[in-house]
Amino acid sequence: MTKLMLALGVAAVALNATPADARRHYSNEVRCTKYRHGRCVAWHRLTRRAAMRQAYRVGYAFGPNYGYTAYSTLPGPIVTRHHLRPNYRYVSSNGYVYVVNPRTYRVVRVIPVV
Repeated sequence: MTKLMLALGVAAVALNATPADARRHYSNEVRCTKYRHGRCVAWHRLTRRAAMRQAYRVGYAFGPNYGYTAYSTLPGPIVTRHHLRPNYRYVSSNGYVYVVNPRTYRVVRVIPVV
């Protein structure tokens, strides 16, 4: 009787996990999890939470040769609302504007573009 109840419980859990639920919890971003001879041989799909963690954070260093966004191409409302100045460098990607210190090339602010 115990084995029957255990089997029914496992079946109920398996039936509740549908592909639609998986789509809600996973993002469209993938990461290489295994390299062989310099080539990726295994991929892993990221959850939405892990994908958000992949975004650049305060303190991340872009480096001097990164392709920065020009100050004049930033959205006007964002520039005025957050008091952005042309003496900083900016990166606009992933739905965020990253304010970068021009001397250290590190992110000092992360501004969501809404």
